[in-house]
Amino acid sequence: MINAPDVNRRTRLVFVRGLELVARLGVHPHEKAAPQRVVIGVELEVHDESAPDGIGPDALERVVDYQAVVHVARAAVAAGHVLLVETLAETIAATALLDFRVIKARITIEKPDAFPDVASVGVVIERTRD
Repeated sequence: MINAPDVNRRTRLVFVRGLELVARLGVHPHEKAAPQRVVIGVELEVHDESAPDGIGPDALERVVDYQAVVHVARAAVAAGHVLLVETLAETIAATALLDFRVIKARITIEKPDAFPDVASVGVVIERTRD
């Protein structure tokens, strides 16, 4: 998990947890034949120009909108079959980092139906702006 934002760094954490989508994802024949459920988590460490000195304007354009983050994840899944969960996670992270305010992206992709006796399998990646 991305550490709690440091108030001296002027950051906040924007997150989306438990976004459940149906994806065409996987390398095995049964995964290529039918879509499967995935659960996506996104955590973004975001620069906040107003913190810690003040609250800042109460305006959506001032912040990274979590609705836009959901749209990014949905678009990545809708783009077509992906072999690896790692590729899907990297795509979401790279797109999130296009916003100059995003300092770090942590993406979790889970496949809850991969094995009948396992809650979920998946990957977590963390990427930082260069």
